[in-house]
Amino acid sequence: MVEHVAHAVRAYWLIALLWIRAAMAYPLSFWTMTVGGILITFLDFVAIWLMFSHVDTYGGFTLREIALLYGVTSIAFRIADMLVGSVEKIGQKVRSGDLDAMMTKPVPVLVQLCADRFELRRLGQIAQGIAVFAWAAPIVDWNPQRLLVLVVALVSGVVIYFCVFVIFSTIQFWTTDASEFANAFTYGGNTIMQYPMTIFPREVVRSLTYLLPLAFVNWYPCLFLLGRTDPYGAPDWFRFASPLAALVLVGLTALVWRQGLRRYRSTGS
Repeated sequence: MVEHVAHAVRAYWLIALLWIRAAMAYPLSFWTMTVGGILITFLDFVAIWLMFSHVDTYGGFTLREIALLYGVTSIAFRIADMLVGSVEKIGQKVRSGDLDAMMTKPVPVLVQLCADRFELRRLGQIAQGIAVFAWAAPIVDWNPQRLLVLVVALVSGVVIYFCVFVIFSTIQFWTTDASEFANAFTYGGNTIMQYPMTIFPREVVRSLTYLLPLAFVNWYPCLFLLGRTDPYGAPDWFRFASPLAALVLVGLTALVWRQGLRRYRSTGS
């Protein structure tokens, strides 16, 4: 088991390095795209900032508290997007017949899909999320326990978003073209989690807790960081349950992925 994981990780980075070298062959283009990514994602937070020119709180949260939510989900999502976002192109690979070629290679298909066209320029978007988080961080009364919760939440958040990318991309084994449907849950999910759950109906919060557990990426951990209780009455231990949510989702993702591969039929091209 350990050997298989090590082989998959090594294969992933070898493929990713090929794309990194290709991108760095044109440094001006690379840095232009990186800076452009920073500016585009920065506009997301500017919209939130402008909203606070008319209100002092939103859903009972201040600008810096929302910035904390924004920073945590953005960092986790952008890392996952950089590492595995290419899996959303399954539909293209199926239609072109490239997936057939991938299945003949001694590297897991999922690894090849995730590493394909690895985009290092997305580091700029990660940096933007880190910058927003750094601006919000002083409102937290930091101690070793809160720091540990933050680190665990970020790692778990990356895993959760990874699973969301794979699960909804795998649907394309049945539909061959559902990338926009997948985007609604990946990019759309990240956008929703940038705001406090108090602005959404209870049913939405329950869905984001029990069905698509994105609330464990930032909402519950940030409640602990801010010293708040959940306004919807969720158990206090939910604030520490991000790893559990990630583990359950990993199991579901493995099941869905296997079913998708079994469903796949070669195009013959």
